[in-house]
Amino acid sequence: MVKLARLEPSVLPVLSALGAAILFGASTPFAKELLGTGLTAASAFMMAGLLYLGSGLGLVVLRLVRDRSWQPSGLRAGEWPWLLGAIAFGGVLGPLLLMLGLSQTSASTASLLLNLEAVLTALVAWLVFKENADRRIVFGMALIVAGGVVLAWPSHGLSDASMHGPLALAGACLAWAIDNNLTRKVSSQDALFVAGSKGLVAGCVNTGIGLAMDASWPTGGCG
Repeated sequence: MVKLARLEPSVLPVLSALGAAILFGASTPFAKELLGTGLTAASAFMMAGLLYLGSGLGLVVLRLVRDRSWQPSGLRAGEWPWLLGAIAFGGVLGPLLLMLGLSQTSASTASLLLNLEAVLTALVAWLVFKENADRRIVFGMALIVAGGVVLAWPSHGLSDASMHGPLALAGACLAWAIDNNLTRKVSSQDALFVAGSKGLVAGCVNTGIGLAMDASWPTGGCG
């Protein structure tokens, strides 16, 4: 019991990260199923908005239940730009590119390509935020990229049409990589407020744009 207690502070973040990765990976085939056929730019905004709006509403309700009332965010003035940047990249742009990419790529291929998020997150942290990266990290990132390229390579060769989906997914990964690094700047604050704000604001923005473009409500791939 003593050993477990000592390990808990270091193990908990790892387990949380693994849990987030599992849930994010599981969401890809479900999102693909909801897209259906004939995705337009308007419906891409709508789908991206609804996914994040649902997440934001759920987290806001959970925070209200936890605190039994609305509590201040606790963010300092200098932290708000980081959060707003994370919302713009990770909440608005990333999900939109994901929906566009999924509409032209199989769920299995998309899941493989989304591994680029980890690589790009490390690259942004290394190049922009000057974090340390040793040889093992660089080698591991190279293996992730190589494995994703090999497994996701089109069976009928490259063409302009076949690259639209993968490029959109790579763009989503880059948006989330920037989001991860910006969110890290406010990671010491209330996680429910940060994640809930991201979902609520980004969800309202994308859903509003979708409605303004006369998007239809999603009916699912089987409808």
